[in-house]
Amino acid sequence: MKRAEPRGKPAVKGELFIVSAPSGAGKTTLCREVSRIVPRLKHSVSYTTRTPRKGEKNNVHYSFVNQDRFRAMLKKGEFAEWAVVHGNLYGTSAKRLKELSNKGYDIILDI
Repeated sequence: MKRAEPRGKPAVKGELFIVSAPSGAGKTTLCREVSRIVPRLKHSVSYTTRTPRKGEKNNVHYSFVNQDRFRAMLKKGEFAEWAVVHGNLYGTSAKRLKELSNKGYDIILDI
């Protein structure tokens, strides 16, 4: 007998791929390009407390938040991972990862 999958949910949850390298190595560029050409692969948008650079858009390149908001999210356990890089806080939303995975998307994450 074939097992029925719940309606509205994909049969398979997405996979998580992590690209790790030092700051400035090009990992974000690589992840964005790969996610652009690979169907069902989404690039995770990290939270950060740093100031946006020219041309960066909120919730596209990063989700820009202040230190107080980041620390409140951290206290609530909202990050799958987080780090201090050059004095700024960066973190990956556990909720965003779960939502994308539950929709069947593979996720590429740069750390």
